[in-house]
Amino acid sequence: MSKLLSLFAITLCFFTIPAIAQNDAKAKSVLDAVSKKVSSLKSFKANFSLSLAGGGGKVNESKKGTLALKGQKYHISVNNQEMISDNKTVWTYNKEAKEVQVSAYNPSEQTMSPAKMFTPNFYEKEYKYAYKGERKEQGKNCDIVELTPNDKTKQLAKIELIVDKSSTMISGANYWEKNGNKYTITVSNFTPNADVPDTYFAWDPKEHPGVETVDLR
Repeated sequence: MSKLLSLFAITLCFFTIPAIAQNDAKAKSVLDAVSKKVSSLKSFKANFSLSLAGGGGKVNESKKGTLALKGQKYHISVNNQEMISDNKTVWTYNKEAKEVQVSAYNPSEQTMSPAKMFTPNFYEKEYKYAYKGERKEQGKNCDIVELTPNDKTKQLAKIELIVDKSSTMISGANYWEKNGNKYTITVSNFTPNADVPDTYFAWDPKEHPGVETVDLR
């Protein structure tokens, strides 16, 4: 689980130049449509599954979780761990250890996560993108867009975004790291404009008695 959550904690993706030049316009149109759709929502909630396969292709870990997003605020729950952000502070809560780590939110340090995946225009400055065609995913007709980070020092090698053509929403993604690890996220039960209070995106010590706070700011 620590490997899976590290995909969030480090926060909260190779093609040739001719391929980028040829497909860039189509990829951008798909990504822009997703951003427009997400920007039109006040909030949303969704379930997701997250799996990690090592270089040999064997699935080492597989977990299910929930995600709520409201503007730039997010709340991710995966089994006994949660990540909460009010766009100023990030709280990483480990229920088993009864510990919450507190850090300052810094968007420049964010890498890919289920929350960032739904952040409008996240791809504009950090990634190159190419359209890779259509395919069926979970019984849906989907557009496939491949992203590669501009920063070649990142551990992330590439991302494959899966966009449901009928809803213009991301229904999943695959992430490959340079060490051969592959993360797969599948989104389900997407609820647009969910009624989520602002308090859900902030840590309340009174509701978590006995939890040790480690302030990393």
